[in-house]
Amino acid sequence: MNKINSILEDIKLPKIIKVKQKFNEEKIENVQIEIKRLLEEGNFKNKIEKGKTVAITGGSRGISNYQIITKTIVDFVKEEGGIPFIVPAMGSHGGGDAKGQKHILEKLGITEESMGCEIKSSMEVIEIGRTIKNLPVYIDKYAYNAHGIILINRIKSHTSFRGKYESGLVKMLSIGLGKRKGADVTHSLRFEKMAENIEQSAKVSIEKLNILFGVSTIENAYDDVSEIYILDKDEILTKEPMLLEKSKELMGKLYLSDIDVLIVREIGKNISGTGMDTNIIGRYHTKAASGGPNITKIGVLNLNKFSNGNANGMGLADFITKKFYNEIEFESTYLNAITSTEPNSIKLPMVLDNDKYVFKACAKTCGILDYESIKLVIIENTKNLKEIYMSKEAYNHVYNSNMVEADGDFMEIKFDKEGNLIL
Repeated sequence: MNKINSILEDIKLPKIIKVKQKFNEEKIENVQIEIKRLLEEGNFKNKIEKGKTVAITGGSRGISNYQIITKTIVDFVKEEGGIPFIVPAMGSHGGGDAKGQKHILEKLGITEESMGCEIKSSMEVIEIGRTIKNLPVYIDKYAYNAHGIILINRIKSHTSFRGKYESGLVKMLSIGLGKRKGADVTHSLRFEKMAENIEQSAKVSIEKLNILFGVSTIENAYDDVSEIYILDKDEILTKEPMLLEKSKELMGKLYLSDIDVLIVREIGKNISGTGMDTNIIGRYHTKAASGGPNITKIGVLNLNKFSNGNANGMGLADFITKKFYNEIEFESTYLNAITSTEPNSIKLPMVLDNDKYVFKACAKTCGILDYESIKLVIIENTKNLKEIYMSKEAYNHVYNSNMVEADGDFMEIKFDKEGNLIL
């Protein structure tokens, strides 16, 4: 890469300043107490039968207070005399096998020891019916054989499609518990039909299965649980669209409509289904979703270790580092893309030696000749947007807004001797 590096070496970068973005800070101080209150007020105790098994879903996303939420539900089932167990409900994630899916839960802190119950992981499914379009509806075999099922998931905008239901309980029921075969079916007509498919599939599951209730959370932009709802079986389809709209109002964003260079320090499946949230970066791998800022060049520095090598989302970047490339597990990455029928999100960007050259390549190719005029933004990931870094030109577009606050002075962008970013 010596020739490439020599071309980029003299490219100058603008100075940056740490900026605190302000969002709605409302949150639930004690998630456990709130869940217990909702269970009591909703009279959900009557849903649990003594001596009967209850399957509790475990998803692949790193949702806020995940361990506390799951453990509270496990303990609730036990207290009422039920026999709880957890089933991985994550479609084809984890390399599409039982061991990999259990491993994802373990990395998220959901273990048999921490939860105090068994984790039953399998890719075997039972066909329980057909949608009005004659698509088969599948359910995890362990969940199917349980006497009851409790759903747990965060509700938020999906990264690949728009609809009444996006990421939430309906998706958990139709894709998560459907395992790889369920994910295949719901994605089979591509993302343009996804909203319709998950709704139809969920309707069959709600009719056929003993869904006891669903625990849904809404997070604010600071990754805190802002609201919790426990929905009865018959409330899921009617109330989730309203909760989706609430979640959209609270989600984080970048307070710039146009950005020349965006540097994302890490992406990963635990952060977003597409590694980095398309709603934040304004780049989409499908035609079924849109919105967000206009960004000229995107550089990504690292693949989060909790992504287990799944580099879904790298196709949305223009440049990645060699260390990122070395972490890619292509089989699980390709399996994800084939299952979702959309390879655009895993196309390989240009691979450069280190962070420094990713920065400089983005700057060189963003179309701004005066480096001091580059609107450059650095974020940790698309989930953590409280503290970001902005160049002077970027900051000048937002500084007079009450939504941002500078923290410190402008400084040079520094790298260590290996070319890794120092902040």
